[in-house]
Amino acid sequence: MTNREDVSTPRRTKEIIQRHGFQFKKSLGQNFLIDQNILAKIVDAAGLDETKGALEIGPGIGALTEKLAQAAGKVTAVEIDQRLLPILEEVMEPYGHVTVIHGDVLKLDLQQLFAEQFGDCQSVSVVANLPYYVTTPIMMNLLEAGLPLENIVVMIQKEVAERMAASPGGKDYGSLSIAVQYYSEPQLVCTVPPSVFIPQPNVESAVIRLKVRQTPPVQVKDEAFFFEVVQASFTQRRKTIANNLKSRFFSGEGRERLEALLAEAGVEPSRRAETLSLQEFAVLSDVLYAAGLTV
Repeated sequence: MTNREDVSTPRRTKEIIQRHGFQFKKSLGQNFLIDQNILAKIVDAAGLDETKGALEIGPGIGALTEKLAQAAGKVTAVEIDQRLLPILEEVMEPYGHVTVIHGDVLKLDLQQLFAEQFGDCQSVSVVANLPYYVTTPIMMNLLEAGLPLENIVVMIQKEVAERMAASPGGKDYGSLSIAVQYYSEPQLVCTVPPSVFIPQPNVESAVIRLKVRQTPPVQVKDEAFFFEVVQASFTQRRKTIANNLKSRFFSGEGRERLEALLAEAGVEPSRRAETLSLQEFAVLSDVLYAAGLTV
């Protein structure tokens, strides 16, 4: 479609930045990717083709956007930094199926955006190099919104990616692991060194793919209460699950009642939250909910 040098090469990235007099804003977590192999892995993980759409969050100067445009039938990119809009307009000029929206993805009506932008697509995936300071709110917003998503493939801080994909029993496993795995099946794609970014971040990164579930892997009586029980169980990681739940749900002399409910759920009071599986949390929350405990 175009014979121009790829945006993601270090030489062209620097040329675009200098020509437009662009200054990086630390407050927006701007780190531009300059590695062709990593970009290819990100796009491959999304499984795109001409029948599918891609939503990109924080396109920067369009390095990933360009690769998405070559793989997907429709690309919509949401950019919060107004200074990048003229750069994106220039870079995306050869691609008529790319739309750039100026806005904050956390404030947009995503259901409306999907209806307007991806009505003709068989499926849609979110593909993005996310600003690290706002990774978790964006990810949870996407997962909780009930959007018709196939995959979420994102570059995020390695430590956060490991927490999302963690299994029970380890130090990385926590309430974030359970929330992400309730809505999706996470898989680490690759780790990414700081050296492939301009400017270089202070942390290692990772690409993670979340295959969005059509239905949760467990059925619970009350979803909000389920997540409340999970959060309460991890309040202080060194405490037993009995102590954490007692602090949240039982005032005064509630220990005996709590231990009876834990026994009903098949959970030893001395266990820590990090040892419980998603299924065990589902059983526990249903037992507590049936006992009349509320958020």
